[in-house]
Amino acid sequence: MEELPDRIQQLLESGVVDQDLVISKQQLIIFTRYPEPGKTKTRLIPALGEVGAADLQRQMTEQTIFEARELQKIFSISLEVRFVGGTWELMQNWLGSDLLYHDQGEGDLGSRLGRSLMAAFNQNAEQVVIIGSDCPGLNSQILAIAFEKLAVFDLVLGPALDGGYYLIGLRQPIPELFSNIDWGTDKVLQSTVDIAKTLNLSLFYLPPLADIDLPEDIEHWKQQQK
Repeated sequence: MEELPDRIQQLLESGVVDQDLVISKQQLIIFTRYPEPGKTKTRLIPALGEVGAADLQRQMTEQTIFEARELQKIFSISLEVRFVGGTWELMQNWLGSDLLYHDQGEGDLGSRLGRSLMAAFNQNAEQVVIIGSDCPGLNSQILAIAFEKLAVFDLVLGPALDGGYYLIGLRQPIPELFSNIDWGTDKVLQSTVDIAKTLNLSLFYLPPLADIDLPEDIEHWKQQQK
Protein backbone atom coordinates (compact mmCIF):
# COMPACT_ATOMS: atom_id res chain seq x y z
CA MET A 1 0.00 0.00 0.00
CA GLU A 2 1.13 3.56 -0.72
CA GLU A 3 2.09 5.49 2.37
CA LEU A 4 -1.07 7.26 3.51
CA PRO A 5 -1.15 10.92 4.55
CA ASP A 6 -0.79 11.81 8.19
CA ARG A 7 -3.78 10.80 10.34
CA ILE A 8 -5.33 8.47 7.72
CA GLN A 9 -3.41 5.44 8.96
CA GLN A 10 -4.29 6.31 12.56
CA LEU A 11 -7.98 6.56 11.66
CA LEU A 12 -7.86 3.23 9.85
CA GLU A 13 -6.26 1.51 12.82
CA SER A 14 -8.76 3.04 15.23
CA GLY A 15 -11.70 1.92 13.12
CA VAL A 16 -13.05 5.45 12.75
CA VAL A 17 -12.61 5.29 8.96
CA ASP A 18 -12.69 2.11 6.92
CA GLN A 19 -10.26 1.45 4.10
CA ASP A 20 -12.92 1.46 1.39
CA LEU A 21 -13.64 5.11 2.18
CA VAL A 22 -10.00 6.11 2.15
CA ILE A 23 -9.30 4.69 -1.31
CA SER A 24 -12.56 5.81 -2.90
CA LYS A 25 -12.22 6.45 -6.60
CA GLN A 26 -13.79 9.87 -6.08
CA GLN A 27 -12.15 12.23 -3.62
CA LEU A 28 -13.23 15.67 -2.43
CA ILE A 29 -10.57 17.82 -0.79
CA ILE A 30 -11.52 20.93 1.17
CA PHE A 31 -8.93 23.66 1.70
CA THR A 32 -9.53 25.69 4.85
CA ARG A 33 -7.84 27.50 7.71
CA TYR A 34 -8.32 27.04 11.43
CA PRO A 35 -10.38 30.07 12.58
CA GLU A 36 -7.91 31.74 14.91
CA PRO A 37 -8.73 35.44 15.43
CA GLY A 38 -6.22 37.73 13.79
CA LYS A 39 -4.85 35.02 11.50
CA THR A 40 -7.81 34.20 9.27
CA LYS A 41 -9.75 36.27 6.73
CA THR A 42 -7.53 39.20 7.61
CA ARG A 43 -8.91 41.34 4.77
CA LEU A 44 -12.31 41.19 6.47
CA ILE A 45 -10.99 42.43 9.82
CA PRO A 46 -11.61 46.14 9.04
CA ALA A 47 -15.31 45.33 8.61
CA LEU A 48 -15.82 42.51 11.14
CA GLY A 49 -12.97 42.72 13.63
CA GLU A 50 -10.57 39.87 14.34
CA VAL A 51 -13.12 37.73 16.19
CA GLY A 52 -15.86 38.46 13.65
CA ALA A 53 -13.65 37.52 10.70
CA ALA A 54 -12.61 34.28 12.40
CA ASP A 55 -16.21 33.48 13.24
CA LEU A 56 -17.21 33.96 9.60
CA GLN A 57 -14.40 31.61 8.56
CA ARG A 58 -15.74 29.06 11.04
CA GLN A 59 -19.32 29.35 9.76
CA MET A 60 -18.33 29.10 6.10
CA THR A 61 -16.16 26.05 6.71
CA GLU A 62 -18.91 24.33 8.65
CA GLN A 63 -21.37 25.03 5.85
CA THR A 64 -18.91 23.61 3.32
CA ILE A 65 -18.51 20.46 5.39
CA PHE A 66 -22.30 20.15 5.61
CA GLU A 67 -22.64 20.31 1.82
CA ALA A 68 -19.84 17.77 1.42
CA ARG A 69 -21.62 15.37 3.77
CA GLU A 70 -24.82 15.88 1.76
CA LEU A 71 -22.84 14.88 -1.33
CA GLN A 72 -21.73 11.69 0.41
CA LYS A 73 -25.39 10.65 0.54
CA ILE A 74 -25.34 10.60 -3.28
CA PHE A 75 -21.77 9.60 -4.17
CA SER A 76 -19.36 7.20 -2.54
CA ILE A 77 -16.64 9.79 -2.12
CA SER A 78 -13.80 10.14 0.33
CA LEU A 79 -13.56 13.49 2.06
CA GLU A 80 -10.33 15.12 3.17
CA VAL A 81 -9.70 18.44 4.89
CA ARG A 82 -6.41 20.16 4.08
CA PHE A 83 -5.79 22.92 6.59
CA VAL A 84 -3.41 25.68 7.61
CA GLY A 85 -3.16 26.98 11.17
CA GLY A 86 -4.20 24.96 14.18
CA THR A 87 -3.33 21.31 14.74
CA TRP A 88 -4.89 17.93 13.99
CA GLU A 89 -6.35 17.89 17.49
CA LEU A 90 -7.89 21.34 17.11
CA MET A 91 -9.31 20.44 13.71
CA GLN A 92 -10.81 17.22 15.07
CA ASN A 93 -12.32 18.99 18.05
CA TRP A 94 -13.83 21.53 15.67
CA LEU A 95 -15.08 19.47 12.73
CA GLY A 96 -15.16 15.93 14.08
CA SER A 97 -12.94 12.88 14.27
CA ASP A 98 -14.58 11.10 11.33
CA LEU A 99 -12.84 13.27 8.73
CA LEU A 100 -9.39 12.88 7.24
CA TYR A 101 -7.05 15.79 7.98
CA HIS A 102 -3.75 16.82 6.46
CA ASP A 103 -1.69 19.97 6.76
CA GLN A 104 -1.48 21.87 3.46
CA GLY A 105 2.26 22.19 3.85
CA GLU A 106 4.62 24.82 2.49
CA GLY A 107 4.62 26.76 -0.75
CA ASP A 108 2.24 28.95 -2.70
CA LEU A 109 -1.33 27.94 -3.46
CA GLY A 110 -0.29 26.23 -6.68
CA SER A 111 2.26 24.06 -4.89
CA ARG A 112 -0.29 23.08 -2.25
CA LEU A 113 -3.00 22.30 -4.80
CA GLY A 114 -0.66 20.23 -6.93
CA ARG A 115 0.69 18.32 -3.94
CA SER A 116 -2.82 17.53 -2.68
CA LEU A 117 -3.93 16.27 -6.08
CA MET A 118 -0.85 14.12 -6.51
CA ALA A 119 -1.37 12.54 -3.08
CA ALA A 120 -4.99 11.72 -3.95
CA PHE A 121 -4.10 10.13 -7.28
CA ASN A 122 -1.30 8.19 -5.59
CA GLN A 123 -4.03 6.71 -3.37
CA ASN A 124 -5.71 5.39 -6.54
CA ALA A 125 -8.32 8.11 -6.84
CA GLU A 126 -9.71 8.48 -10.36
CA GLN A 127 -11.58 11.76 -9.89
CA VAL A 128 -10.39 14.50 -7.54
CA VAL A 129 -12.15 17.76 -6.77
CA ILE A 130 -10.63 20.52 -4.63
CA ILE A 131 -12.69 23.36 -3.19
CA GLY A 132 -12.13 26.20 -0.77
CA SER A 133 -14.33 27.01 2.21
CA ASP A 134 -15.30 30.59 1.40
CA CYS A 135 -17.85 30.17 -1.39
CA PRO A 136 -21.31 30.18 0.24
CA GLY A 137 -23.13 29.46 -3.02
CA LEU A 138 -21.37 26.12 -3.48
CA ASN A 139 -23.78 23.32 -2.62
CA SER A 140 -23.98 19.56 -2.92
CA GLN A 141 -25.80 19.78 -6.25
CA ILE A 142 -22.95 21.72 -7.86
CA LEU A 143 -20.43 19.32 -6.34
CA ALA A 144 -22.39 16.40 -7.79
CA ILE A 145 -22.29 17.99 -11.24
CA ALA A 146 -18.51 18.42 -10.92
CA PHE A 147 -17.99 14.70 -10.32
CA GLU A 148 -20.47 13.73 -13.02
CA LYS A 149 -18.71 15.90 -15.60
CA LEU A 150 -15.32 14.41 -14.73
CA ALA A 151 -16.58 11.21 -16.34
CA VAL A 152 -16.50 13.11 -19.64
CA PHE A 153 -14.16 16.10 -19.31
CA ASP A 154 -10.48 16.29 -18.38
CA LEU A 155 -10.92 19.43 -16.29
CA VAL A 156 -13.83 20.98 -14.39
CA LEU A 157 -13.59 24.58 -13.16
CA GLY A 158 -15.90 26.65 -10.98
CA PRO A 159 -15.26 30.29 -11.92
CA ALA A 160 -15.22 32.78 -9.07
CA LEU A 161 -16.52 36.28 -9.71
CA ASP A 162 -13.17 37.78 -8.66
CA GLY A 163 -11.30 36.09 -11.50
CA GLY A 164 -10.14 33.01 -9.63
CA TYR A 165 -11.86 29.67 -9.24
CA TYR A 166 -13.72 28.11 -6.33
CA LEU A 167 -13.40 24.52 -7.59
CA ILE A 168 -11.04 22.51 -9.72
CA GLY A 169 -11.61 18.89 -10.70
CA LEU A 170 -9.27 16.54 -12.52
CA ARG A 171 -9.08 12.87 -13.43
CA GLN A 172 -5.28 12.77 -13.63
CA PRO A 173 -2.49 14.90 -12.19
CA ILE A 174 -1.60 17.82 -14.47
CA PRO A 175 1.06 19.86 -12.64
CA GLU A 176 1.29 22.40 -15.46
CA LEU A 177 -2.06 23.83 -14.34
CA PHE A 178 -0.47 25.07 -11.11
CA SER A 179 2.75 26.57 -12.43
CA ASN A 180 3.42 30.16 -13.54
CA ILE A 181 0.12 31.43 -12.10
CA ASP A 182 -0.14 34.80 -10.32
CA TRP A 183 -2.16 33.48 -7.37
CA GLY A 184 -4.41 35.93 -5.61
CA THR A 185 -5.03 38.02 -8.74
CA ASP A 186 -7.97 38.29 -11.13
CA LYS A 187 -5.92 36.44 -13.78
CA VAL A 188 -5.95 33.02 -12.11
CA LEU A 189 -8.92 31.56 -13.97
CA GLN A 190 -7.91 32.86 -17.39
CA SER A 191 -4.30 31.73 -16.93
CA THR A 192 -5.51 28.26 -15.97
CA VAL A 193 -7.82 28.11 -19.00
CA ASP A 194 -4.99 29.21 -21.29
CA ILE A 195 -2.76 26.41 -20.00
CA ALA A 196 -5.60 23.91 -20.39
CA LYS A 197 -6.08 24.95 -24.02
CA THR A 198 -2.37 24.59 -24.68
CA LEU A 199 -2.56 21.04 -23.30
CA ASN A 200 -5.71 20.30 -25.36
CA LEU A 201 -7.71 19.48 -22.24
CA SER A 202 -11.48 19.22 -22.49
CA LEU A 203 -13.02 21.70 -20.05
CA PHE A 204 -16.39 22.10 -18.33
CA TYR A 205 -17.42 25.26 -16.51
CA LEU A 206 -19.65 25.21 -13.45
CA PRO A 207 -21.84 28.25 -12.63
CA PRO A 208 -19.89 31.37 -11.60
CA LEU A 209 -20.09 32.06 -7.86
CA ALA A 210 -18.86 34.68 -5.42
CA ASP A 211 -16.29 33.92 -2.75
CA ILE A 212 -15.86 35.93 0.43
CA ASP A 213 -12.53 37.72 0.66
CA LEU A 214 -13.22 41.44 0.98
CA PRO A 215 -15.66 43.54 3.02
CA GLU A 216 -17.80 44.17 -0.06
CA ASP A 217 -18.23 40.40 -0.46
CA ILE A 218 -19.96 39.98 2.91
CA GLU A 219 -23.33 40.77 1.34
CA HIS A 220 -23.08 37.55 -0.69
CA TRP A 221 -22.83 35.60 2.57
CA LYS A 222 -25.82 37.41 4.05
CA GLN A 223 -27.91 36.66 0.96
CA GLN A 224 -27.08 32.94 1.19
CA GLN A 225 -28.23 32.87 4.81
CA LYS A 226 -31.73 34.15 4.01
